[in-house]
Amino acid sequence: MSRLGNIGAKLYRGEVGYDFVKNRMIWYGISVLITVLALAGLGFKGLNMGIEFQGGALFTTPPTSVSVQQAKEDAEEASGHDAIVQKLGNGTLRIQVGGLDTSTASPVTKKLAEDLNVPADKINTELVGPSWGAQIANKAWTGLAVFMVLVVVYLALAFEWRMAVAALIALIHDLTITVGVYALVGFEVTPGTVIGLLTILGYSLYDTVVVFDGLKEGGKDITKQSRYTYSEIANRSLNATLVRSINTTVVALLPVAGLLFIGGGVLGAGMLNDISLSLFVGLAAGAYSSIFIATPLVADLKEREPQMKALKKRILAKRAAEAKSESGDGSDDPQDAVPAAAGVVGQRPGRGRPTQGKRR
Repeated sequence: MSRLGNIGAKLYRGEVGYDFVKNRMIWYGISVLITVLALAGLGFKGLNMGIEFQGGALFTTPPTSVSVQQAKEDAEEASGHDAIVQKLGNGTLRIQVGGLDTSTASPVTKKLAEDLNVPADKINTELVGPSWGAQIANKAWTGLAVFMVLVVVYLALAFEWRMAVAALIALIHDLTITVGVYALVGFEVTPGTVIGLLTILGYSLYDTVVVFDGLKEGGKDITKQSRYTYSEIANRSLNATLVRSINTTVVALLPVAGLLFIGGGVLGAGMLNDISLSLFVGLAAGAYSSIFIATPLVADLKEREPQMKALKKRILAKRAAEAKSESGDGSDDPQDAVPAAAGVVGQRPGRGRPTQGKRR
């Protein structure tokens, strides 16, 4: 078995692990910082909406030797509006100009043909009306809202409302970061972007639900035992799926990175930029939120319940009594016994499978 496989097996059996739940305030702080930066970028720069959402004209030229900067200047001079120009892999130019309609697009096409030294009939022109663009934008927001509602309802029915709330917060976290990166980078928001966002939401939920399922199994009849608190069971469930989450995330990110950096960057494929950036950022944010945000949030919410508080108090008292009996030092502080008895961080010498032995 590979080294990674050995680590994964030990994590699954609970022989080693990292206490994600205990250090949750660190992850919350990092998430808040990233979210604030994303919102700042969104507030100061805004989103670069494509013509599908704001209306305008899209000109695709035949292969030409004219530079992107020169084409941008020519398009803005011909139209009187700001232009976005991308050079595609075969040497053609994709010129997007907002605020144009049928009557104004034809003169711009002729002027571009003269400036770029290409036949006017070889320039492909596509027009999108502002009302149609607004309709598409409304449908995109509606679809996103419906998706969120269905997710919350399903998770509340399949698991419980605390898990639904935690998953919803993680999804909003992923969306905010992805949209903020779009604003900072200045990539165009197109229907491909919306598709990418919906895709990453589904992927983020996949990782989260896998952890929640293990947590649901581990939390059955939790108040009837006095070995683990809810936070410790949540942490064990998270560690058990950690390697699988990392593996699936890396495998998913590799082809998306190829789309973004090779397809979009090297070949200059315009729409690949739109969908691949949202996928790349969203997949990374989704993996982070499922590990560092969703499960610690569930543990926080559950530990507020009276029965969980009573369970924790009983477990700490038991550990304190055991520690006092073994050490004979007379210590009565339950907190002093937690690091030695919790057994959720690092190697646990002298123990086999965590589920062996009689529970009390």
